[in-house]
Amino acid sequence: MPSIREAKERMDAAIEAMRREFATVRTGKASPALLDTVRVEAYGGKLPVNQVASVTTPEPSLIVLQPWDKSLIGAIERAIQTADLGLNPNNDGNVIRIPIPPLNEERRKEYVRLLHKLAEEGRISVRHSRRLARENVKRREKDGDLSEDDARRQEEELDTMTHDYITKIDEALQKKEKEVLEV
Repeated sequence: MPSIREAKERMDAAIEAMRREFATVRTGKASPALLDTVRVEAYGGKLPVNQVASVTTPEPSLIVLQPWDKSLIGAIERAIQTADLGLNPNNDGNVIRIPIPPLNEERRKEYVRLLHKLAEEGRISVRHSRRLARENVKRREKDGDLSEDDARRQEEELDTMTHDYITKIDEALQKKEKEVLEV
């Protein structure tokens, strides 16, 4: 059963995972993180695009990929097209340019719904960590390893910590939502 310290580590991991997911959601600007979910069929396996090419954003509406192995340019292009990101890569034989089209209102609202879903998954993960730690506190109190006062103090500490982490999730959600809705 997890202790309070382990619960904090799990909550930190939940926030970090949610932030990574948020980074893959498009705003109106180009970002290398948009391609984090793209896997390229190369060298007998599926590799992240950033392991087969350098990914840069020379301007706010363009992502440029420079493959390290020119023979993979077609596979990289196919991987981006099949990743269902709504992006159309252009290949000139040496580099792949991906223009980032501005988001329409309907697409922005779709992304906001996705962000809310991701944030709720983060909240659920934080609450789950609290529940596991609370069960541990109750068990230790029942076994006589913790006094009633110490158990109550630890539960209050867990509740405060959970509230703080959920507040962090809500703040990250508001910030990302603002970015997505910004025209």
